[in-house]
Amino acid sequence: MDKPKVVLGVSGGIAAYKACELLRRLTESGHDVRVVPTGAALHFVGAATWSALSGNPVSTEVWSDVHEVPHVRIGQHADLVVVAPATADMLAKAAHGLADDLLTNTLLTARCPVVFAPAMHTEMWEHPATQENVATLRRRGAVVIEPAVGRLTGVDTGKGRLPDPDEIFEICRRVLARGAAAEPDLAGRHVVVSAGGTREPLDPVRYLGNRSSGKQGYALARIAAARGARVTLIEANTGMPDPAGVDVVHVGTAVQLREAVLKAAADADAVVMAAAVADFRPATYAEGKIKKKDGQEPAPIVLVRNPDVLAEISAERARPEQVIVGFAAETDDVLANGREKLRRKGCDLLVVNEVGERKTFGSEENEAVVLAADGAETPVPYGPKEALAETVWDLVAPRLRASDTTDSDTSG
Repeated sequence: MDKPKVVLGVSGGIAAYKACELLRRLTESGHDVRVVPTGAALHFVGAATWSALSGNPVSTEVWSDVHEVPHVRIGQHADLVVVAPATADMLAKAAHGLADDLLTNTLLTARCPVVFAPAMHTEMWEHPATQENVATLRRRGAVVIEPAVGRLTGVDTGKGRLPDPDEIFEICRRVLARGAAAEPDLAGRHVVVSAGGTREPLDPVRYLGNRSSGKQGYALARIAAARGARVTLIEANTGMPDPAGVDVVHVGTAVQLREAVLKAAADADAVVMAAAVADFRPATYAEGKIKKKDGQEPAPIVLVRNPDVLAEISAERARPEQVIVGFAAETDDVLANGREKLRRKGCDLLVVNEVGERKTFGSEENEAVVLAADGAETPVPYGPKEALAETVWDLVAPRLRASDTTDSDTSG
């Protein structure tokens, strides 16, 4: 079989050196990669490096190898174009259709999926011109992943850092897996995903918690980003690195998670509550460590209810057309309990799975049934958590489109 053909565009930012690691991941995983740097990018990493790592010739000019018409052929034959780093200048050129070098010409001729991984200073990323350019590219179907937060050049810190190359690679892999014909059906959407498990403190060293690893929520966030969405991930105690292209809010307790979800959901098109939120918390918090006393039984721990975040956001939706997805982890009578929970919570979809010490929690695989408020049931066989995430978004996307149609009919 032919290797998937990937064009790696590199624009002129200090993060260009990180693209070498992305190139290594792409080539070692069996992709045929053609690197197309801008002239400015070569100030950071030379053409010889790109050529040696990719095994393909490198050029920045449309005048090189004119008989091969590279400014047309490279884009025409690509299965994926990824630009990493994508500077503010490159995003502006791509959004306005400018073509003054080989990379921008390639972007105009490409009819395959295109991924941009921005990297720039925070002020440049937040500038209205850059945000409008990003919105334009996303509206046209490009996947523009959110930059990471962290150390920039010099002493500056903020949003604008190039995401980890391994994370960019994962997004590219998922975009390629969906195929050239697959539209980024979540482009222009804002989705909120919760992941992990809340911890309710008893004293400074102890807490009530659960076994949730957060892996399913992370899979949902990554898949949504690969399908073009702007993603806010509410993360509770997972200990995993932030996924690329995702805005991450770190929380600890159920109350903190509720506050973060309500804030993020205010302008969200869809909310997926994959986190395991504790139903109860200790009524009192001991300021010092609870001591063990010889000959005495410990005092009973009085619990109080935590807020039911899923029921709250389902009943009081920030937007009438908002799609709400819940998760139900059950140990017995799985479907019966799931149907009752779907009715009680009032969400649109409920992902029901059986859990236990050796089931689902911490695993890379999952098995579930997705129940819908209209009575439909979608079984998802045992397999990678990514597959379940794809199914969830496959069910959410048409509901979002249907709400768009309803809105336009009403406004007309």
